Amino acid sequence: MTSKKQKKIFDFKLLRRVLSYAKPYKKKFFAAVLLAILIAAITPIRPVLIQKTIDEYIQNDWAKAVIWITVLQIALLLIETGIRFYFTYSTSWLGQNVIKDIRVQIYRKTLSLNLRQFDQTPIGTLTTRTINDIEAINEIFADGIIPIIADLLSIVLVVIVMFSYHWELTIAALLPFPIIIFATYYFKESVNKSFINVRNAVSSLNAFVQEHIGGMQVVQTFAAEKTEYRKFTKINAGHRDANIKAIFAYSVFFPIVEIVLALSIALMVWKGAAIPVSGGVIVLFILLLNAIFRPLRVIADKFNVIQMGMVASERVFKLLDNEDVSSNHLPRTYPKIKGDISFENVAFSYIAGVPVLNNVSFHIKEGETVAIVGSTGSGKTTIISLLNKLYSIDHGTICIDKKNIDTYSLDDLRSNIGVVLQDIYLFSDTIYNNITLWNPEISREKVIAATKLIGIHDFIMQLPDNYDYNVMERGATLSVGQRQLLSFVRALLYQPAILILDEATSSVDSESETLIQHAIDTLIKGRTSIVIAHRLSTIQKASKIIVLDKGIIKEMGTHTELLQKNGSYAKLHEMQFGIT
Repeated sequence: MTSKKQKKIFDFKLLRRVLSYAKPYKKKFFAAVLLAILIAAITPIRPVLIQKTIDEYIQNDWAKAVIWITVLQIALLLIETGIRFYFTYSTSWLGQNVIKDIRVQIYRKTLSLNLRQFDQTPIGTLTTRTINDIEAINEIFADGIIPIIADLLSIVLVVIVMFSYHWELTIAALLPFPIIIFATYYFKESVNKSFINVRNAVSSLNAFVQEHIGGMQVVQTFAAEKTEYRKFTKINAGHRDANIKAIFAYSVFFPIVEIVLALSIALMVWKGAAIPVSGGVIVLFILLLNAIFRPLRVIADKFNVIQMGMVASERVFKLLDNEDVSSNHLPRTYPKIKGDISFENVAFSYIAGVPVLNNVSFHIKEGETVAIVGSTGSGKTTIISLLNKLYSIDHGTICIDKKNIDTYSLDDLRSNIGVVLQDIYLFSDTIYNNITLWNPEISREKVIAATKLIGIHDFIMQLPDNYDYNVMERGATLSVGQRQLLSFVRALLYQPAILILDEATSSVDSESETLIQHAIDTLIKGRTSIVIAHRLSTIQKASKIIVLDKGIIKEMGTHTELLQKNGSYAKLHEMQFGIT
């Protein structure tokens, strides 16, 4: 299993795909590579100058030369500092711009995913892909590939300089290097496994926290705080353990590097004492060995940065390559939809082999009001989800105005269908923005006119900031009924050709229901309307009532006709009203 994972991590095809995102910034990329080469070239110069100073100028008492060489050293140090600063800035700038582009693609893809994906994927996992995993890709550029190039070039050039000065001292100094090579390899492997566990733990932690904070009302209502706390503690402990394993590897590796450096210097000094060599050369070799070991301390960590970036990029690209998306490739033509709807032998299942709708067929004429009733799980809400193309059907045909809905762009289709749901989602923003959904074409005057029609204007004006009042996440500062009334205003403003009311009055009290009933009656005039309701009292005036049971249409007709049949609808009516 590990070998397969390693093979994926070192997938050069995947790495090329990551690097392809740097193409728009290739000038900055190649500038960073050039700076890496300059850093490598500068690395051995100052040690060489120090050696020259000791062996040639100090021994010969050339004070002026020593002063000038010191000035040159300071100048080189300032130049190297400037180059390293711009190098670090360039690689970080490159990484941030790359992840900005990838994050935009990820969010665009997320917006286009079919709802099936959100049914199957925890929100916290998608959040991890959009934020944490993409940050790991940033590290490939900021602290990965290009910095490794600079470090490796520096090591190679330093070793070449060492051999050019004294090959025997160089071999003596490099004798312990197999130790550091093995230590680096095992450190890299250990940290990589730990970091994979860390990434998985972070994803689990995000998913758990997102889900349970969102469902805190349920947790507290059922006094499940202790149980959820124990679950969180267990997941958090897994995250801690994965990090501790990585910390342990660091704690072992860095002392080994220091020991090997000390051993290399000791062997070099021992060899230098046995052969004629100047003091300047000894100092040079000590400085050059430090120049080798300085990048070696972090190079294994940088390889892990690349590995973790590759693991993260594989997850990100898996989301980007997801083909379960709503096809919106058709150009928007702004057709005038009239509202004639037909379902022909439509079948659908959320889970393969578990049908929700079975060969459902019905026709709704333009301007007709049709009600759909049935027990929970009968497929009522699924029908409107399919009409909106939130899911793709298994087989059959759905037409609007005798044209297959697949021939409409999603913008054209959904802009002509207004939906008022039972579970209203309001964003953490103002009432005005939640009503208009940030559409600049809807004026405040239109919003006020709509709220007055619904009868909620006076309530809004009593709030601290009126229409600029922040309702907080999911509309937490409003009652369920108030949230539904706002969603009704939202539907009114968009003047849809097709109106769908999905349990729109189920959570509204009797006074509010009376308040909006007149607005509903006004709104559905001249529009095709689909009303889904458990309360049969709200649908008795419908032109047609469709009775669903386990995804199959059991009955269809007017309220009076269905009561006379004494079938499924009559039983539902009797259960609610106690009469037939």
